[in-house]
Amino acid sequence: MLMSANRPLPDVAFDAAALSRALDWVGMEGIALPVRLSDRGLQAAARVDVGVNLRDPERRGIHMSRLYLQLQQALPQARLDSLELDGLLVGLIESQQGAADRVQLVLHYDHLLERPALVSQNAGWKRYPVQLRSERGPEGSRHWLSLSVEYSSTCPASAALSRELNAESFLAAFGEGDVDADAVRDWLAGKDGLAATPHAQRSMAEVEVELADGFDHLPVAALADVLEQALGTPVQTAVKREDEQAFARANAQNLMFCEDAARRVGAALSSLPWVRTWQAKVSHLESLHAHDAVARVAGRND
Repeated sequence: MLMSANRPLPDVAFDAAALSRALDWVGMEGIALPVRLSDRGLQAAARVDVGVNLRDPERRGIHMSRLYLQLQQALPQARLDSLELDGLLVGLIESQQGAADRVQLVLHYDHLLERPALVSQNAGWKRYPVQLRSERGPEGSRHWLSLSVEYSSTCPASAALSRELNAESFLAAFGEGDVDADAVRDWLAGKDGLAATPHAQRSMAEVEVELADGFDHLPVAALADVLEQALGTPVQTAVKREDEQAFARANAQNLMFCEDAARRVGAALSSLPWVRTWQAKVSHLESLHAHDAVARVAGRND
């Protein structure tokens, strides 16, 4: 018991609860903490949520400050691997001295990855929103990694309609019979050679994967690589004209409805041996419509 001027400070946390009921989760959200991203000491600013269950229905509250202080002391130095995360979860439960047997820890931060340009020698940094959710109970620990990836999606229907208009424009310009190849090339390269363009939009793939036991590092870069390779048109950073032209070619070669994108993401996630279960949502932020096109897919890797 704390003392002030030789008198004990009151502590109402040990008073009886007014209404007897066990609670699923009690804790804090939005704690500001740095997290360690590599053995080289690289850190990122994170928002941390933590909570435990309150098993005793007669107990008024948990030891919330103990959760906070333990996170302050341990998390900035902890590696984001299964061994250290499991140890941290055990410590959070033990800090409650029997009041809890389950804990949930959620880390939110932005992960920066340097990405090369498509053709030129330039490179730039991209921001990937990350969420790491870890839970531990009597049956053990589980960890889920969530990641968002931005990409470009060009509508296949719009592409087909644009090709039809371009073909009609060509026929109107050159008619029937033989045509001069140089004249056609010049026409195609000019403003008259493009009667219509398909609509495209920035799009988002949001995935959550349950990580297999024993991961030795958080596979953010590996997951981003898999998703961007599957989609084929990730948004770029530093670009020159040659990169922009290559990006236009990549969009033409990867025409996608949201259903196509969801199937690509699902196929990529289902091939990962370090993933147990997964779910994904793709959102095409429409440039034609005032609403978004969305598809979801989920699976389990046996």
